[in-house]
Amino acid sequence: MIATALTTVVLAVLAIGAALAAWQSRRWLAGRPATVGVVAGLRALPGRYLVDVHHVVGRTPFNARFHAMVAGGFLAALALLVAMGVAFGGTRILWLLLAVVLAVMLAGALMVRHRRRVLRPRELSQGRFARLPLSLLGFSGGLLLVALDQALGGVMPEALALVLIAIAGVALADLVWGVWKGPLKHAVHGALHLAFHPRPARFHDGAGRDTGLKPLPLAPAKETEPVALGVERPVDFAWNRLLGFDACVQCGRCETACPAFAAGLPLNPKKLVQDLVAAMDGQASDAAYAGNPHPGRGVGKAHGGAALPLIGPDAMIHPDTLWSCTTCRACVQECPMMIEHVDAVVDLRRFQTLELGATPGKAAIMLEELRATDNPGGRALARRWDWAADLALPRLPAGGSCDTLLWVGDGAFDLRVQRSLRALVVLLRRAGVDFAVLGEEELDCGDVARRLGDEATFQSLATRNVATLNARRFTRIVTADPHALHTLRNEYPAFGGNWTVVHHTALLLELVAAGALSVARPVGRSVTFHDPCYLGRYNGEIEAPRALLDAIGVERREMLRAGMRSSCCGGGGGAPLTDVAGERRIPDVRMEHARETGASLVAVACPNCTLMLEGVVGPRPEVAEIAELVLAATETAR
Repeated sequence: MIATALTTVVLAVLAIGAALAAWQSRRWLAGRPATVGVVAGLRALPGRYLVDVHHVVGRTPFNARFHAMVAGGFLAALALLVAMGVAFGGTRILWLLLAVVLAVMLAGALMVRHRRRVLRPRELSQGRFARLPLSLLGFSGGLLLVALDQALGGVMPEALALVLIAIAGVALADLVWGVWKGPLKHAVHGALHLAFHPRPARFHDGAGRDTGLKPLPLAPAKETEPVALGVERPVDFAWNRLLGFDACVQCGRCETACPAFAAGLPLNPKKLVQDLVAAMDGQASDAAYAGNPHPGRGVGKAHGGAALPLIGPDAMIHPDTLWSCTTCRACVQECPMMIEHVDAVVDLRRFQTLELGATPGKAAIMLEELRATDNPGGRALARRWDWAADLALPRLPAGGSCDTLLWVGDGAFDLRVQRSLRALVVLLRRAGVDFAVLGEEELDCGDVARRLGDEATFQSLATRNVATLNARRFTRIVTADPHALHTLRNEYPAFGGNWTVVHHTALLLELVAAGALSVARPVGRSVTFHDPCYLGRYNGEIEAPRALLDAIGVERREMLRAGMRSSCCGGGGGAPLTDVAGERRIPDVRMEHARETGASLVAVACPNCTLMLEGVVGPRPEVAEIAELVLAATETAR
């Protein structure tokens, strides 16, 4: 009787949940078509959940433990209840086994309650999410009492047992509702999102990293079809991206990692994703959102719908929110459900820039100059080399060859960056490296244009740069600009450019290790290294700069946010050009992290980082580019 009642309740609630999930799928399928490997994705799902998701959740061991206990106990309990009611009946051994798994779940539920009611992390959303501990405790606690009673032979009055089953059933119903609208959405939506992910190569069963933006078709496949330049409305997203937004459980990890949010700019990546989720409703509003809002913008004023524009002063997403993003991927790195926030931001920017011409601030002027002169400052390309007039840099002509091609990037127009480029050139010559430059044929790589949504300008630059590079022979390209490194390495292959591209810290480390550069004057100072986002998170290169610093004799001190979890300097994604104001400047926040280490010097390895961090006023550590430090350490070596 008890086993039958339990099984009936469980199957009924799960059936309702399946119906809700089927209804929910209508929201996703309203989006654009997307090509996915259904069978391959479903086959890879267990590994992606147990390896990739666990890797992110495991960064907070307490959270990882209660997730494993609650999820494992819950799934095992459901499986046992169905098995007992359908196949095996309620034997005392099975009841005892059920009690064990429910006890594990109950312990995990108590940990969840402790986190939400005692620790109360600021980033956690409240509202319907606040019911989660009560529902978990009601389900696991109520059924645990029934299971223990049945394992002991059934001494509890049947009426009391049915009351406990009813309590567990109500709790289960709330949890299933949570699968649809609440904190357990990742149980279904998250699993489907992992299986049909728009970037399957980012998982351990793929390449392990996939960070390059995908080309936007600029012309229709057929003359009769309109071309869609970016995303205007929710339904303009591919269906599996809409599914990805629904996988968000508002854990707030992206919020705590976002440099714009930390500086008080009007962007909270968690709220951004929830805006995209809410926008799919018929009469969309953000009034039900119960987490931290975009800084400086209250909740309840945003409105929209599945077929209405997403961006606007009164729409679901304010323009200032869209343009506050530095594209640093800290949100993506921290998201346990592998949601691609930056892809969504760039898709939205593409429509604003290409269709509406609504790029804000100085960004619009920069794009005009870039289109006209092939560099963002509107200067003659020959001026990029003024700093090297006395260095007689060898030019690599079409048909020519060299071992290493030096890509200087548009930082070469800046006086500060020119100092570090001169240091790099001196080091290459000191080490006997066979290198050359493109000279006036080096155009802007297009990184900033692409992040600002100007895909047309980016593709024009990319195709011409690829043609220029493919007309020459070299072993590798080296650059001191991580943005150029990322673009040439990860985004130019779609346009026919496939080369070995290395960061200058990796090359300098190779030269030091081989003895081509000898350390004669160890630096001997306390140094903290600031990881560039486009070198670390985008390309996974965090060891070479540190090994190089160690090799030149620094006392290295790590910031609290370092490596793959480093905090942004604020210089990426065109953010410095969009003129969105916040409570503070992002580089000021990052310099605070450096001050906390007590280091006397901040080592940087990116032109943008150099300029942003040196722009911090007031007492602060000295800022130096790594090539400058290596040059000083090897000054008297030869």
